[in-house]
Amino acid sequence: MGEMPTESPYRSWRNYVTLGLRGICMGAADVVPGVSGGTIAFVTGIYEELINSIRSVDRRFAAMLLGFRFREALNRVQWRFLSTVLAGILLAVVSLASGIQWMLQHKPDLIWAFFFGLVAASVLVVRKRVVAWRGPTCIAAAVSGLLFYVIVGLVPVKTPDSPWFLFICGVVAISAMILPGISGSFILVLLGKYEYLLAALNDRDLVPILLFSAGAAAGILSFARVLAFVFKRYHDVTVATLTGLMAGSLRKIWPWKADVPPTGGVEAPLAQINVLPGTVDGGLAAAIGMAVTGFALVVVLDWMSEYRR
Repeated sequence: MGEMPTESPYRSWRNYVTLGLRGICMGAADVVPGVSGGTIAFVTGIYEELINSIRSVDRRFAAMLLGFRFREALNRVQWRFLSTVLAGILLAVVSLASGIQWMLQHKPDLIWAFFFGLVAASVLVVRKRVVAWRGPTCIAAAVSGLLFYVIVGLVPVKTPDSPWFLFICGVVAISAMILPGISGSFILVLLGKYEYLLAALNDRDLVPILLFSAGAAAGILSFARVLAFVFKRYHDVTVATLTGLMAGSLRKIWPWKADVPPTGGVEAPLAQINVLPGTVDGGLAAAIGMAVTGFALVVVLDWMSEYRR
């Protein structure tokens, strides 16, 4: 790649307040499975600068640090920009975590209905980013959708809490977060660690958070770079694959489920199957309303993106 852009020294305090608000919107999206923080960055006009800032953390940056050229190193990674956006993200994550956890425990059908609406709308929105639906793109979408539909049905209720697995969750989730159209927190849902890490955040349990953060740091500096390259080089096939993944993943977040008693003994994990909603009542109406709200939110964000362009 060419020379990385240095940070503009001409941003006013109002610009930084606006950046912080954009970071808050990204954090709010990241804590909710269904909306990508990368999508919010794209809609609010900071996606390209964010990606360039992440990519600038490279060997040359490390050489500057080792050579005690700290000012040059910080300017190379646009530290004012990154720190402001990161502060907004962290503020949103910390403030929203307890509310999301309460909803998952007490109103699971409502929160999952909201998530279902978000993802369903994201499928329709992201598919429009494919420039031309040809044979390869259609095959990529169909195969990834079918594959993911099967995979999410095989994900166990309980996944390991081992350090290595939490580290991997961080790598995968952060890589998903920076791509428009796929949610990092939604990936955590599929990996069975969303509620676990949400509880750790609310309980200030630092060990799981630090392990996840270490994986996130490794992912954003390595695997995320590869994903960004693939996204740019093979745009249509990549977007079609993401569209299929999201469509197949709707099986996982269907709001209405029934427990299936374990057949392998007391220690076997409790399985769940998707069922049709019951008779029409207030609870069903509220769930449908939440799904419509989630769907409308993504549609509005997409409209904002189109209007901005």
